[in-house]
Amino acid sequence: MKNRIQLVAISLIIPFIFGGCKREDKPMDGPSLQDLNGTFSMLVPFKCSKTSVDFSKGETAEFTASFSKLCNWSIRIKGNFSGAQKLITGKSRVIESSQAIWDGTTTLFPLFRTEPCLATLKIEGVADSFNLAIGINGLRKPEGFKISDFETGISTKWSTFIQSGANMDFKIKNDAFVVEGNSYLNMAGTVNWDWLIGMIDFPASAYGFTHFPLTNVGEDAYFNCLIYGVPNVNESRILFQFREDDNNNSKFDASADDQYDYEMRVTWEGWKLVSIKYSELTHLVNGAPATNKGNNRHNPNNLVMVSMLHLANPSMGAAATKVDCLMFTDKKPLEL
Repeated sequence: MKNRIQLVAISLIIPFIFGGCKREDKPMDGPSLQDLNGTFSMLVPFKCSKTSVDFSKGETAEFTASFSKLCNWSIRIKGNFSGAQKLITGKSRVIESSQAIWDGTTTLFPLFRTEPCLATLKIEGVADSFNLAIGINGLRKPEGFKISDFETGISTKWSTFIQSGANMDFKIKNDAFVVEGNSYLNMAGTVNWDWLIGMIDFPASAYGFTHFPLTNVGEDAYFNCLIYGVPNVNESRILFQFREDDNNNSKFDASADDQYDYEMRVTWEGWKLVSIKYSELTHLVNGAPATNKGNNRHNPNNLVMVSMLHLANPSMGAAATKVDCLMFTDKKPLEL
């Protein structure tokens, strides 16, 4: 009887022992040993879906590749003539065409031109890089209402005012600083008696409209522009004014209509895309928020005038900045 009891006890213990040693089929947390210590190799070569692409027709270029291990990777596309750059990054064993799509947009200004480009794939921790040539046959066309890209100069349908200070330069230029197209507006000079350097009024009538053809929803409208910060000069300020016709008499009346403003201090160097949602604009008086005198609602479709003023502290000497691509977009900021 004693031996029988011992056998029963052993038979009950054995399943617990081996059960505790049962192999788990669940995947382990963290990177695999191959990802940590394995040798890198390219399993599928770096490829592009096109050797040339026409972004003006809505075409895109997709990049693919696969590796023997999990990698941090980057694809940098650089224009041979413009120097423009597009950067796509990720972390994976496989670069899928769905995650490495180039639609003609730019990461680092200036913008791309119709030009040959070089796409370079780099893998973190790998000395070699992988290159592909791709040509741009047509440039993407951003959607929206363009106020000006200054390609045809300063329109006689705009109103301008330029101070008579020293070394005034309120001109269209097409030099090495061009960011898109062939031209931009340069604004520079020294005015020691006033904050205003110069200004341009862009009336809706200059484009054949009584009111700018925009949405009636302030949340959906965006104002965009490219601004260049010039180093080592008096800090420039750009003030945009947006005047509405709320009483529907086809003009702005300061005592009965809303005016919204956006002032920026140009504290950076080089070109920068600035976008502001119309509903976030405020009315300013001498730089401070103030109460409007119209219906106090953001109505982009009531807009009759956009003004751009270049301002600078008169006690601090020469000021300068450059502007390009003033444009309204719908439901999202401008993508360049």
